Amino acid sequence: MSYDTLYLVIAIIGLVAAAVDFDRVARRELMMFQQNSYRPERYSRWWKTAGESTNPGRLGALIALLLLLVRNIDFVMGAAIAIVILVVQAYSLTVKKYKKPLVMTRRAARIYSVMWIIALGASCGVGLGVMSLKWGLVAAVASVVLSPALLFIAYFLLKPVEAHINKKYYNEAAQMLRSMPDLKIIGVTGSYGKTSTKHYLQRILSEQFDTLMTPGSFNTTLGVIRTVREQLKPYNEVFIVEMGAKQPGDIKEICDLVHPTIGIVTAVGEQHLESFKTIENVQKTKFELVDALPADGLAVVNDDFPYAACRPVKNARCKRYAVRATDNAQFTAKDIQYTPHGTTFTIVGPDGKELTLTTRLVGECNISNLMAAAIVALELGVPEQKIRYAVEKIEQVEHRLNLKRSPGGITIIDDAFNSNPTGSRMALDVLAAMTGGKRIVITPGMIELGDRQEELNRELGVYIHGRADVAIIVGHYNREALLAGLEHSGMDSDKVYAVDSFNEAQRVLQSIAAPGDTVLYENDLPDTFK
Repeated sequence: MSYDTLYLVIAIIGLVAAAVDFDRVARRELMMFQQNSYRPERYSRWWKTAGESTNPGRLGALIALLLLLVRNIDFVMGAAIAIVILVVQAYSLTVKKYKKPLVMTRRAARIYSVMWIIALGASCGVGLGVMSLKWGLVAAVASVVLSPALLFIAYFLLKPVEAHINKKYYNEAAQMLRSMPDLKIIGVTGSYGKTSTKHYLQRILSEQFDTLMTPGSFNTTLGVIRTVREQLKPYNEVFIVEMGAKQPGDIKEICDLVHPTIGIVTAVGEQHLESFKTIENVQKTKFELVDALPADGLAVVNDDFPYAACRPVKNARCKRYAVRATDNAQFTAKDIQYTPHGTTFTIVGPDGKELTLTTRLVGECNISNLMAAAIVALELGVPEQKIRYAVEKIEQVEHRLNLKRSPGGITIIDDAFNSNPTGSRMALDVLAAMTGGKRIVITPGMIELGDRQEELNRELGVYIHGRADVAIIVGHYNREALLAGLEHSGMDSDKVYAVDSFNEAQRVLQSIAAPGDTVLYENDLPDTFK
């Protein structure tokens, strides 16, 4: 084979390898962008903190690019080595498993397509411009290296398109809601507990009404719009809207669309401090739901959280509930009894009237969430016997303090959805009540706590001692803070394990667990954290 023929073959193979590698890299970048809510500032912050500029894949692609550019290296030899690097990276990204893989929504598909158009345009433009396959390959590999920049370019090019589409969908959803004036709309928000409360409320109200709730974690304006357009039916009587927020104004935006008449604030706590900065901003944002209620509306507020209890409500009626801070609460809980099979407790109302409930759920947080749901159900006229029946039948929400038994006789407390300072303590208190065997906690700690990240994770390490007999710390993100807290608390070092992944944690667990033991999974960090 002549050198010219070899040059041609290597160049073509290189272009194919670069295209495949670009596809895998672009999908990964888009996945992380999606996990950061399509927000450039959040994605940039993740990119910096995760060390993405020097990850092995990016360095490999950069080496491949340099091999093509260095004059002293023969093109065929340099390209051959570059191809190997590109193929290895493409393969590693193909077989890698993610906890939350890319969901190719229409928006994601638009960004992905524009990234490809830019990359193809650059490669073809450069190659044809200088009539050289080599320089076309150089441009293709450069697209792999610069994939984050292409992602940003695609995002900003599409901003007017997305704004137009979103406005169209918003107007359609608003018109559908206006056409149903008798629809009772209930908003649910809080630093934590809102998803569980939404599920419990939906189960109870379904005994009396045709009820729709926003599914999964559809708690943004676009998620609510999608729910209305795709799932709301003319015969629905109640619409339960979960309202999440990452910055001030997010909840107001949802309220301006749906106009709730009942609002539940489940908690105001130290969650998402990385974006909110202060708990005062968290409070202000969560109470955007209450502020949006009409004069004849109802706010249901959890007084167990000081920043919820101290916030006055003047624009609507307000019913406050609490498990611990009961001084100013109209609804309280008493006679709480935990068992491995669930919980029994009694809600005491403002007139002294009592409602005793039995549930498969465990933990103070679930009692609190059930109280909020019961208060709203009573407000809407659901009979007590229907509330009792529904609460008995409520299924545990996946990964939110689930209690289950493994075939090997080990009790699993699954609180892996997320973690926060209050929720983690409640989960550890449930673990502490399980005294039949060893109590084991597996956790990577808590995230999105801003400047208090290290301090609060250190406090979590301290709190683990005395409530768990064994601690397995997963990953590197919070390892030092958690271990410092455990050491400060006096927990025996031979009862503490530091591992790199949940797979390694499972291997440790298999070596130490026995029938009768209880294992708490407290949080499971997304792919954006290591």
